[in-house]
Amino acid sequence: MNATPEHRRSFSRRGFLGLTAAAASVPLLAACGGGSASQGGGGGGAGGTVKFWDMPWATPAYNDAAKGIAEGFSGANGAKASYQIIQWNNFYQTFSSAIASKTGPAVSTGGGFQAFQFEQQGQIAYADKVIEKLKANGQFDDFLPGVLDPFKSDKGYVAVPWQLDMRVFWYRKSLFEKANVALPTDWPSLLEAGKALKKVGAFGFTTGAGAGNNYANHSMIMMMVNNGGGVWNKDGELDLMNDRNVEAMEFVLELVSNGIVDPAAVSYTTDNMSAQWKDGKAGYGLFQVNVPQRVGDTSGDLLVADPIKGPHGDKATIVFPNNIMMYTNTPSQEASEEFLVYYLGQLKQLWQKKLMSALPVFKSITEIPEFANDPNNVKIVKDWQPIAKTFAAQGSRLNANLAALDGGQALNQFSQTIITGKADAKTALQTFQSGLESVLKK
Repeated sequence: MNATPEHRRSFSRRGFLGLTAAAASVPLLAACGGGSASQGGGGGGAGGTVKFWDMPWATPAYNDAAKGIAEGFSGANGAKASYQIIQWNNFYQTFSSAIASKTGPAVSTGGGFQAFQFEQQGQIAYADKVIEKLKANGQFDDFLPGVLDPFKSDKGYVAVPWQLDMRVFWYRKSLFEKANVALPTDWPSLLEAGKALKKVGAFGFTTGAGAGNNYANHSMIMMMVNNGGGVWNKDGELDLMNDRNVEAMEFVLELVSNGIVDPAAVSYTTDNMSAQWKDGKAGYGLFQVNVPQRVGDTSGDLLVADPIKGPHGDKATIVFPNNIMMYTNTPSQEASEEFLVYYLGQLKQLWQKKLMSALPVFKSITEIPEFANDPNNVKIVKDWQPIAKTFAAQGSRLNANLAALDGGQALNQFSQTIITGKADAKTALQTFQSGLESVLKK
């Protein structure tokens, strides 16, 4: 399912994880059968030109600004850079065919597991020398805590992060006042708040699982990791049936049975969810950065909530760290590295122009007025980013197998089963695990 233009403007996690089932299934098929090469657009870069492929992360103004940054590169030995936009629709096929025919980029943004998928094919150039250069110029120490860790493999850094797509709880202040209930601090108070919000006609666990909407998926994984669980164990093996996951899903089912989740949420798109937030039907729920701007209510009534504690004292949320990767097919590996270091150093412009609905990975950018003047941004960086985990939880390193999880049918069906209350927690988790196993075996 493709992202809508509105979806792209709001910066859903498209960049981290590609597009729902299509993005998940194509890489796996390529890994099984090798895939077939077809003509792709753009060359690997003749004549010392580093080809940089980028995605439509936001409005066209973002791509205009990114193009200006890329084309402003002037490297050693006369190296230059060109800029090309790759649409999300069928993006993995676009990259795959171009890389196979040696006409792909030297450097790119893209789907969040893309670097790990192409690493398996020997197409990724490790970024260790870039990291060394960032240590030398001071940018390494500017990274927010933990953002580099997911990209370190046994062979080196597979990619370098440049923005963070966070999932945090938001609330509408006036609805909590109307319901005369305190903000949740843990799961029992989340249940209590949800019951109180229901009495004033609002939902206390706002989500959606309609076409192109992954927020129910995110909410399920978030509740697992917020209880110390996760889809995988620390060694990267499937671990869906662990007690913490069962406990988390039993709690979500309790929310469902109490009418705290909208019964129609299974069909809601992200636009439907935005409308609920704008219209005062959403009191509390998981969403992205910049919700007030997204839904069109900057009155100060929509605020970032505090992280909540799970039953065993755990605090966590999920994050999708979008990254920039380098490829082995380049006119000059040194030029690719030089370009990437340069580009990372220019990212501040994108936030200064308020073109990004995502967190920067550099502390210095979180301190510029254009970002820090929004108290919601400050709260996310201070309270949520340090406790954020990736889809690799309970492990920490990203890998190509995660593409089978993100946006795939097994996760979609699981989320829909839970938010409609159609199975008990253990049955739903077992079906989810079997679905993932069948895809991974390919």
